[in-house]
Amino acid sequence: MFSNSGIFLWSSPRAYANHVNNSTLGEAANSGIGFGLMELPFLFLCIYFAFKTAYILKGGVFGKGMNLMAWGFLIMAVGHIHMQLDHILGYNLFNLLFGTVAGNIVWFIALIITWSLSGWGFYSIYKASKG
Repeated sequence: MFSNSGIFLWSSPRAYANHVNNSTLGEAANSGIGFGLMELPFLFLCIYFAFKTAYILKGGVFGKGMNLMAWGFLIMAVGHIHMQLDHILGYNLFNLLFGTVAGNIVWFIALIITWSLSGWGFYSIYKASKG
């Protein structure tokens, strides 16, 4: 069922746009704006507690790992705000500042940094918990 129409829709942006505009999928995409905005307060709350926990642990292996994770979460939050601005207002800050190609590269680098910091933090805590 999906294979023929799915390949066609993926290969043709215009066909995909027409499909979205002529179906309930378009309505679901519009409701995604509210869900996207609802995630931000929870993300900020997680960042707050990540930094607070890192501060309470005052360094050490667990504190270092939590601090790395908190910075990764903060970069992720900035990326999510950027995605919401692009999705809702059509305003892509990276493309505006760096151009289309370099903006996409900067976005990719930011993803690598956020996941590296988070992963490094988790690994640091994992290593310390093993003894």
